[in-house]
Amino acid sequence: MPLQQGSARTRQRTVLLVGIVVLLAALVLAVVLASLLTHGRHGVSPKMLKWKDTGTTKNLQEVILGRCYNYITAHYPELGDKDCLKIWESLKDAFIYKNPCNITSEDYQPLMELVSHPIPCNKSLFWSKTGDLVHRYTKSNQNFLTLEDTLLGYMADRVSWCGDPSAPGINYESCPKRSECESNPSSVFWKMASKMFAEAACGVVQVMLNGSLEAGAFRSSSIFGSIEIFNLNPDKVSEVHIWLMQDIGGPQSESCSGHSIQKLISILEERNFKIICEDNYRPVQLLQCVHNPDHTDCRLCTNST
Repeated sequence: MPLQQGSARTRQRTVLLVGIVVLLAALVLAVVLASLLTHGRHGVSPKMLKWKDTGTTKNLQEVILGRCYNYITAHYPELGDKDCLKIWESLKDAFIYKNPCNITSEDYQPLMELVSHPIPCNKSLFWSKTGDLVHRYTKSNQNFLTLEDTLLGYMADRVSWCGDPSAPGINYESCPKRSECESNPSSVFWKMASKMFAEAACGVVQVMLNGSLEAGAFRSSSIFGSIEIFNLNPDKVSEVHIWLMQDIGGPQSESCSGHSIQKLISILEERNFKIICEDNYRPVQLLQCVHNPDHTDCRLCTNST
């Protein structure tokens, strides 16, 4: 009888050991399969990530660091406490080795906190479809700042970047356009940057729009129309001045009484802003006339004596 009990115990131990071995084998197999699947996704990612936009800017680190140091030393030394290397690392961490169609605002939040700085009241200048003109104007008139004149915008202006799940973690060949996927590194970045810029505005703010666009100067789908306008704080912003600029000699598609501008004014009035709209704001028009000095639009009124 004791012998039979011993045999039973042995069989139980054997069954238990076999069960443990089977369980361990199943766990190992699951880990291996997960690894293979992950490796497989990474392996095909270069083929999957053939996007329509330009790839990551070559020497991106050097470009970002150079612009950062230039900004805080040559332009705004009062921001000298900003850590440019830490800023670069934060930007890199936001997209490297990540699916470029799956970027979130949380990815950029540490960067936004590192680069934020006050914007003086009455200096904020927003724009839509007037990029070249508005930046020529802020370069000639230091009384106004666009997003691209802040530290964040200055570093990122005309620069592109996106990641790739496989090594080296950065895609230098192509990056996705907004039409391919909305949650791409560029779109998410500029939406967050624009929101932060609008939230910082105070006093009188300006917006420069293009009155020569056949589709209308104000577009609800633009960054200004969908993000910036709704993040202006009525408790901080006293007035919104609209500068509606038409191309010199170009089509005069819309004036301040135009349909899209009236839509913009209605949105602003609903948010309790005071609005002033001016067709062809003269200081900006004079800058346009530098390239067209003999055009009739550029002739100053003079009184004969």
